[in-house]
Amino acid sequence: MTAVAADFAATADAIAAAALAVPGVEGLHGGPGDAIATALPGRRIPGLRIDADTCAVHVAVAWDADMRATAEALRAALLPLTGARTVAVTVEDVGEPRDEDRT
Repeated sequence: MTAVAADFAATADAIAAAALAVPGVEGLHGGPGDAIATALPGRRIPGLRIDADTCAVHVAVAWDADMRATAEALRAALLPLTGARTVAVTVEDVGEPRDEDRT
């Protein structure tokens, strides 16, 4: 792996970890057919697509999460890691409600 590829992989891993650490995020989500992903040597990171201008992160959020606040927290957490890229957040799925939230 070249130094550039290693740097890109490290950046992608850091972005994915930061996204998963945001309260309300249950996981990265590759969308229909797991089409949204970043390809790295020997593996993929579903739910994350990085190009020259944009970092698109697709997530599943907790049932009780405020989607707007979670998206804003994601953008804030990822901006320091993405350079000049725009951070685009898509909520692909919502987790299951807790038993006490079911009616």
